[in-house]
Amino acid sequence: MGGLLVIGDVVTDVVALHHAPVATGTDTAADIVVRPGGSGANTASWAAHLGADTRILTRVGYDTGPWHIAELRGAGVHPHVRVDPAHPTAVVIAMVDVTGERSMLTNRGAGGRIGPGDWDDGLLDGVSHLHISGYTLFAEPGLELVRLAVRAALARDVRISVDPASTGFLRDFGPDRFLAETAAATIIIPNRDEALLLTGETDVADAAAALSARYGMAAVKLGAGGALLAVAGRVVHRAPAVTARAVDSTGAGDAFAAGFLSALLPGDSPESALEAGCLAGAEAVTRLGGRPGSASGVHSVTGSGIG
Repeated sequence: MGGLLVIGDVVTDVVALHHAPVATGTDTAADIVVRPGGSGANTASWAAHLGADTRILTRVGYDTGPWHIAELRGAGVHPHVRVDPAHPTAVVIAMVDVTGERSMLTNRGAGGRIGPGDWDDGLLDGVSHLHISGYTLFAEPGLELVRLAVRAALARDVRISVDPASTGFLRDFGPDRFLAETAAATIIIPNRDEALLLTGETDVADAAAALSARYGMAAVKLGAGGALLAVAGRVVHRAPAVTARAVDSTGAGDAFAAGFLSALLPGDSPESALEAGCLAGAEAVTRLGGRPGSASGVHSVTGSGIG
């Protein structure tokens, strides 16, 4: 069994858990914490937590770089990290409501400047799977890096997966352009909205089938609806969500991707991997922030979201 290389972002997450609607022009009481995050780093951390030999290629800023590197190592990830001397680490302010759903304000910082100069073919030594966070494609240097990494992975017969990451950035980048740039991937792991946007379908099962016809396999995250798996143009499995005491849905989709990929690496069936993804996503929502760690009792409701 080879290792997993993730190319993606590291982010400083500022998570604000508010029990009442955010009031305009005045104060709203909230529990606020700072956590290490980022879709790529979250996926890598969860994969390592689940036992996969995991490394990440990423870029952090001069302000919090050492902290983020230490957090990745503490999670069991092998970090390949460039510290940007001129830009701070990316920051996301996540506002989480009483249901555990979140809205995010994003500054990409150093993460938006990762590029071809960060790549080395040796990063693929011992790797059997390359996973790309879609955020990497949405700035020109990152897009060039992805093209370089994909060519190197194909030359070594390394399997490639992609997570579209964000409907907002995806819409600006262009769905057709995204599909073209990620055509070498054989697995796509979108949420419902991303799947619909990429295909133009109105039914998520049709969207999953269409994506699997293009990529080979699509594992679509449905939040509280669980997930569905499509292979070679048809839906082959549906997994229900695992009930959990939800605190914060931040990182649940990243944990799902990690659970899914960590199960595929040793040769589990895609159907079993889908179930593993749902289990990881359910574990993630019981924690404040997007990484594995101690569960928090700040707020809890019944449900599980892995979108």
